[in-house]
Amino acid sequence: MRPFVEPFFDSATSTFSYVVHSGDGTDCAIVDSVLDYDPKSGRTSRASADRIIRFVREHRLRVQWLLETHAHADHLSAAQYLKAELGGKIAIGEAIQVVQRTFKGIFNLGMDVPADGTQFDYLFAADETFAIGALTARAMHVPGHTPADIAYQIGDAVFVGDTLFMPDVGSARCDFPGGNAHTLYRSVRRLLSLPPETRLFMCHDYPPDSREPCCQTTVAEERNANVHLHDGITEEAFVEMRTRRDSTLGMPTLILPSVQVNIRAGAMPAPESNGVRYLKIPLDAL
Repeated sequence: MRPFVEPFFDSATSTFSYVVHSGDGTDCAIVDSVLDYDPKSGRTSRASADRIIRFVREHRLRVQWLLETHAHADHLSAAQYLKAELGGKIAIGEAIQVVQRTFKGIFNLGMDVPADGTQFDYLFAADETFAIGALTARAMHVPGHTPADIAYQIGDAVFVGDTLFMPDVGSARCDFPGGNAHTLYRSVRRLLSLPPETRLFMCHDYPPDSREPCCQTTVAEERNANVHLHDGITEEAFVEMRTRRDSTLGMPTLILPSVQVNIRAGAMPAPESNGVRYLKIPLDAL
């Protein structure tokens, strides 16, 4: 199976979202959608999600799944908005409950935010198979960046989330709560054991000045040229590099608004008595 993949790039967060379909049917999945958010004003907007909506409607597709690879720390999910406009089930890996428990404590969230994954319509077990119309898909559990990362294998395409980046960029950080560089190394080696021609689709790209953002590579290209994880890099060498590199990185600009929305499957907190919704900013907690 070689599904049709339509990418959508959000330059503000360097995020790629995708619509995946068979080309000869009406069912599709949307992977890692983006809700636009201005951290200076606290305003949300929907231009990025509206581009996806236009594509889906123009091609007369029916959204079956709204797939999240993990609870992103660098952008807010538009899954709730897309579900309201297009339908579909919002899904993520069942280990999201681990992430919810961690951040529920950090944000001191109440009983209205249970840490059981019920905010999502469906939780995938590790390596569970499912269907997108005529396409067969698999939810590969690939933790390390966070405990809950899922890579979606759909035919010859794999949507890797934040496990891998383009070969000249390398790998994802592992210093978020529950992250682990040893675990990420093993998850990536699992991905790179797939057939060499397997297409790998990135969730982000942070390109050097010499090229434009790119969303697609292959297992063979990653094994040959990934600057952090090409063939021959040992687990010990990777962990040493990743730990040293992570110690120099600042927190993502949108981590505090993003995580508390994304562990709710993209839902905003309920309005308070004045009709305004509020996000929390914990001080000295991360």
